[in-house]
Amino acid sequence: MTEPVTPQSTRAPVSGRILTWWFGLMSAAGVAFGLFANDRPFGDDVLEHPLVIFAAAVALALLALRFVLRQPVPEIIPDRLLLFGCFVGLAAFLIGNWLAVSLVAIR
Repeated sequence: MTEPVTPQSTRAPVSGRILTWWFGLMSAAGVAFGLFANDRPFGDDVLEHPLVIFAAAVALALLALRFVLRQPVPEIIPDRLLLFGCFVGLAAFLIGNWLAVSLVAIR
């Protein structure tokens, strides 16, 4: 009897540099948007909340990455790491917001 053929993975290994940039930019942008969340610099509407603007900026950046590199984004950054990076950005947003509120309370 012959053993079934297992398909070989055609995905190239993910570069550590790409993941470093992904997590670093998500963290920095999350904190930056979180620092100004209480001021509501874009307006008072729900769609103008800094968290919504942050999510839109991430979506636009991923679309730009897709068109510049001419590859689907999950081939550049795996799906789970994309989702984990979004959660890192959300946590960084909350940390930035907490820092802004805490620093205002100290003044």
